[in-house]
Amino acid sequence: MNGFPTWALAILIFLIFPMANSEDQDLKQLKQVLVQFMDKLSPGNSVRDVKWGWNMSSDPCRDQWEGVTCDKQNYVKKIVLEMSNLTGVLDADSLCMVQSLGVVSLKNNKISGLLSEDIGNCRDLTHFYISGNQFSGDLPDSLSQLNNLKRIDISNNNFHGELPDLPKISGLISFLAQNNQLDGQIPDFDFSNLKVFNVSNNNFSGPIPDVKGQLTKDNFSGNPKLCGKPLPNTCPPVPTSIMPKKKSNKSSSKKLLIFSGYIILGLVFVCFFVYKFISKKRTREYEEKGGNEKIATADTASTVPNTITSSEFNADGVPKTAENSLTSVETGMVPPLVVLTSPLLMGLSFEELLRAPAELLARGKNGSLYKVMLDDGVNLVVKRIRNCGISSEDFKTRMKKIDQAKCRNVLPAVAFYCSRQEKLLVYEYQPNGNLFNLLHGSSNGQIFDWGSRLNVADIIAESLAFMHQELREDGIAHGNLKSMNILFNMTMKPCISEYGVMETENQDQSFLSPNNGIESSNAGHAYSTFKDDVYGFGVILLELLTGKLVQQNGFDLPRWVHSVIKEEWTLEVFDKALIQEGASEERMVNLLKVALQCINPSSNDRPSMSRVSMRLKSIKEEVERSISSDP
Repeated sequence: MNGFPTWALAILIFLIFPMANSEDQDLKQLKQVLVQFMDKLSPGNSVRDVKWGWNMSSDPCRDQWEGVTCDKQNYVKKIVLEMSNLTGVLDADSLCMVQSLGVVSLKNNKISGLLSEDIGNCRDLTHFYISGNQFSGDLPDSLSQLNNLKRIDISNNNFHGELPDLPKISGLISFLAQNNQLDGQIPDFDFSNLKVFNVSNNNFSGPIPDVKGQLTKDNFSGNPKLCGKPLPNTCPPVPTSIMPKKKSNKSSSKKLLIFSGYIILGLVFVCFFVYKFISKKRTREYEEKGGNEKIATADTASTVPNTITSSEFNADGVPKTAENSLTSVETGMVPPLVVLTSPLLMGLSFEELLRAPAELLARGKNGSLYKVMLDDGVNLVVKRIRNCGISSEDFKTRMKKIDQAKCRNVLPAVAFYCSRQEKLLVYEYQPNGNLFNLLHGSSNGQIFDWGSRLNVADIIAESLAFMHQELREDGIAHGNLKSMNILFNMTMKPCISEYGVMETENQDQSFLSPNNGIESSNAGHAYSTFKDDVYGFGVILLELLTGKLVQQNGFDLPRWVHSVIKEEWTLEVFDKALIQEGASEERMVNLLKVALQCINPSSNDRPSMSRVSMRLKSIKEEVERSISSDP
């Protein structure tokens, strides 16, 4: 290297070799982990052939170790060692140190021992097959932490004890556990999502959960203590408890306690009626004043307290306000709180709702969101609405029609309040956050992979298509569709909130294309509103595919996507997490095409939500077929 300075050569070597050493170190560590895993599976190398690899002198990917499949970046994605006469134990600790491992299949060997809690560390695992072995003991609770798991087969082993909380795994589509010694009750799986399920020939007991008509008796046979459909034997009625005979002194003591209980209960009723009488008296006094006392609003203050306190009420116990009155101008009467669906709220008054402690969750141009805690421990969310563009009568009619639509993935309002100047919507509190936070904020350790994102998109599209069909004649669309309004319930299933609360033209969403003046009639306006929902859904698809915010510091997501595609850098659009996961580029591009159709600047050229839903189901079926073709 004539003319190349020695110092420059030294710097070049210094820069190159640390990277090479790092890669060598990672490869060495991977080989050590895999070899240790195999040593436990096959004690004494009893079944390993030289051609198998699985040693420190070769590379698991380049040298194609037996049963090992890698991706293009040389990450180990699958370990498939079926019918290999493996006689040891499963070292889950070593196995789960293999990053990005998605498929493990050890079917039909002679592996024994326990399945350890360490299996919960295999967070990327999607397929786990260990059927036809000699495993024993309880299934670890950590199995329910594998949020990405799609298929699990533990059949034909000697497992016993109760099943862990597997229904927590929202994407599970196959569970096989037949021919074990498992007992207890069968958990309430999402049977509408399960494609394959079998727990026959175990020791399960009690009633079978509602299987949504998806399964037959063969899936549950061989469990003598099971009852209920689809088995022919019905469950016996719950026996009435019979009081055992007691000695006389114990009997008299019990009677004394019962008598004392009646006295206390009577006092409670007396206090309750006195409280109601005083409350009615205060309400009458308030009405006689002409409704001049005002209700407090947290939205008028520059600094908003986290909790609404007694300082926001006047001396008569009536809430104060600086701008909105809940009393009717015509009658001076406070309209009632309309309870729609929840038996928990029957009898709840507007005044009781206002008196409950409330925590401010969010505030926007058109209203605020509060978490309200009732005395009986029920948590609610109250949406306080301003400038929704809907008259009081139309709002009442709209809420009742939405309630009648009954879509399981559209969060229904359980109650509402409506006056000329104030509108409140009451929902059940959903503790698992929203899609916006899952994509852009705190995910609480939840892995949001390609399959999970596609499943969320499919459920939202299907639910919107259903609501559009049910409410088309009434012209009621969502009107404010965005990732913040996609909530997750207790089982992490997405549900659409705030359906029909806003008129589209009053939204503060610059990404929604304005009406071009073509539709001027009521029917045309309704049509445009439904098409605006389609646009909003297209933007949600872009968020799912890119992982980027819709708008931030002048950045506009739809515009950015169009600009990248125009330069033919399509793959640059997708979230790096999806690329690293190995999600199918072809199917992500197919979903991107659907998103681009939805955000077409011309509302007339956007597809209906029913067509969008059909397209998403087609993509999802392609994914599931590819999963089914895996081992």
